[in-house]
Amino acid sequence: MVLVTGATGLLGSRLTRDLVMDEADVVCLIRDWVPQSELSLSGSLEQTRIVRGSVQDQALMERILGEYEIETVFHLAAQTIVGIANRNPISTFESNIQGTWALLEACRRSPKVEQIVIASSDKAYGDQEHLPYHEDAPLQGRHPYDVSKSCADLIAQTYAHTYGSPVTITRCGNLFGAGDLNWNRIVPGTIRSILEGTAPVIRSDGEFVRDYFHVDDASLAYRSLVEKMAERPQAIQGQAFNFSYERPISVKALVDVLLKLTGSQLNPEILNQASNEIRNQFLSSGKAREILGWSPQREFEEALKSTIEWYRTFLDRDSAVG
Repeated sequence: MVLVTGATGLLGSRLTRDLVMDEADVVCLIRDWVPQSELSLSGSLEQTRIVRGSVQDQALMERILGEYEIETVFHLAAQTIVGIANRNPISTFESNIQGTWALLEACRRSPKVEQIVIASSDKAYGDQEHLPYHEDAPLQGRHPYDVSKSCADLIAQTYAHTYGSPVTITRCGNLFGAGDLNWNRIVPGTIRSILEGTAPVIRSDGEFVRDYFHVDDASLAYRSLVEKMAERPQAIQGQAFNFSYERPISVKALVDVLLKLTGSQLNPEILNQASNEIRNQFLSSGKAREILGWSPQREFEEALKSTIEWYRTFLDRDSAVG
């Protein structure tokens, strides 16, 4: 049995769909009902067992792990928006930090759990002098969201190294792809604006540099990681792995690519209002390639094209229903 926390999120929806297609028995932990999530729209949610509740509820986590005899855990539940973390740091800390220790402590008490994958982030590294990020760089987040990911990452390492918990950690670039309904993220927000004929908005000065990583490749990375954990637990346990296309790009350049792919003549509106965010961050995936034999399956621009087409269909359908 497999537990996925945060199952209706961007990655959770894709990963759960793929697990169902692989004929896995999946339990989904869902806090808030999201009827427009890709997991719900695809019909895959109906093929899982659903538990409503918060990952911060340790007693609930212990009940799920025990009653469903969970062997594999994908911990994706988190507050993932930087702007929300800046405005509401406590709720972000509770979700991202407390939620991680509650789940890991429940796993420590469960004799059945064999693999645990904790979703950290490239933000856990904080601001670094040397780029790209490598897994041995210190975790030194300074702003609320970054700190929440640094702390959760370190807690996961604690359970691996102190208690021998079968934990591995993923640090991905900025995820994008079908099903992301957080319109204040640059990819979905820009695509929606373009398709609706309005100027896309860039909160920063447009020069912030990031890695972007399609959710299909992220799902494959997570599933590959669990397979390697089963094959070589001693070599994988307690390790962190970066996953990205290793193609850093500025926000302005990304928006320009999306404009080009849609054939739009719109010009972005640059607000230059971003605060409490790291200016440049991008990852090396060399360790994943070497130890896991991993490589992405999609090309960056091809992934953007398929994402645009998904939103085109989604927005047309949403408009027709409205």
